[in-house]
Amino acid sequence: MSLKTSNETCRSWASADLNQVPHIVVTPPGPQSRSYHSRCTKYFKGLSGQVKLFPVVFASGKGCVLTDVDGNQYIDFSSGIYVTTLGHCHPKVTEAVQKYAGLLMNCHDFTTPIKTRLMEKLTEILPGDLSGFQLYDSGTTAVEAGQRVCRAATGQHEMISCFYDFHGKTYGGVSLGHIRSKVYGPTRAPGFHMVPHPNPYRPHWTKADGTIDTDRYIAFYEEYLDRGTAGQVAAFVLEPIQGWGGSVIPPDDFFPKLRKLCDRNKILLMCDEVLTSMGRTGKWLCSQHWDVLPDVVTLGKGFGNGFPVTCVAVREPYKESFESISASSSYGGNPMACAAALASIEAIEEENLLERSVHLGEIALTRMEKMKKEHPIVGDVRAKGCLMGIELVKDKATKEPLNKAGELVYQKAFRKGLAWIPAGHILRMSPPIVMEDDMLGKGLDMIDEAIGETEKELGYA
Repeated sequence: MSLKTSNETCRSWASADLNQVPHIVVTPPGPQSRSYHSRCTKYFKGLSGQVKLFPVVFASGKGCVLTDVDGNQYIDFSSGIYVTTLGHCHPKVTEAVQKYAGLLMNCHDFTTPIKTRLMEKLTEILPGDLSGFQLYDSGTTAVEAGQRVCRAATGQHEMISCFYDFHGKTYGGVSLGHIRSKVYGPTRAPGFHMVPHPNPYRPHWTKADGTIDTDRYIAFYEEYLDRGTAGQVAAFVLEPIQGWGGSVIPPDDFFPKLRKLCDRNKILLMCDEVLTSMGRTGKWLCSQHWDVLPDVVTLGKGFGNGFPVTCVAVREPYKESFESISASSSYGGNPMACAAALASIEAIEEENLLERSVHLGEIALTRMEKMKKEHPIVGDVRAKGCLMGIELVKDKATKEPLNKAGELVYQKAFRKGLAWIPAGHILRMSPPIVMEDDMLGKGLDMIDEAIGETEKELGYA
């Protein structure tokens, strides 16, 4: 299917009149949003930073457009925090979930025809010998199960992960990631180690020409395995591209070198692709960009396009390890979940959306590079497929983060009609991969305008 045909297929159900979208009828958050939010948060606690900064209340969504309870319409650059990769209420996914909601909702981990079809489809689309699967209902549950598989397969127990990674909010996920909270105790769980992640914009080690030196990272990891661990490392666990860390994309030579490091030391490579899989970066798995095959991989978020379904996939030699980890769960693999995941995969294939994601990323990066040249507070921009980031700094030479600008740009663009994601001084974007070129451009225009307004407010222009 050509990219043009793919565009036409997208527009057939998710089209929107850009003369009407975004459409702000009352300054958001409007009175209805404020009322609902006030009533709800009397009881509902623990909100994300993006809601605290902009407490709008959404009523509906279609394709790449969200509508709030006051009638305001927004271009969606968030995908429900990287989840609705195919846009809101994709008809194929909606129909699949509706069908099984009226046919069979749950039968624990008994085999069903729809689960069988999903297993067979996963072996078709995933690379190499990734052929052992278990299904769950959240990303963090999948990450926990992935760790258990690594321990069972190797007989080792330690884990190595990277600074600024995010792997969920259970104790095991938190111990792999960046979250710090006294609720989890004074330290991460025993046996968990962290090392620097290669960030080309903020490298720990550089070559003579100032560019990032991935060989130094690998050399440090090698020494740390010998000196910093108990010699019982089961796996190196990391995000191929960091999400919470700010859409940080490693150099192209990093993952092949990391794969060799793991092989030399007889430890498994586990890629947490809850965020980066299923077309978000233009591949089924982000690690495919570097021709690297993980031993264990987690899938989620866009896997069911909003329905809570995640997966742990393992290579052929390790799949029997599921038998020893008490792998089943109450909701994992229920017929509705399997139907949503299979429909999402089929929609990506039928609409040629892997190619579409790459195309949108190329457009966005070109536009963001122009912003970088024109705006004094834009320090770095990056994109791989529909996973994008803009880093705001006080000074391009010192690269000191400018958190206040991040908040202001986020709020100003949201008021213009752009629903998206803040992360301190880093602006994160994850538009649905069904988005049309003109809508992507309009969303980027709003960000550009919001950055300019923020620079004037903070005295940079």
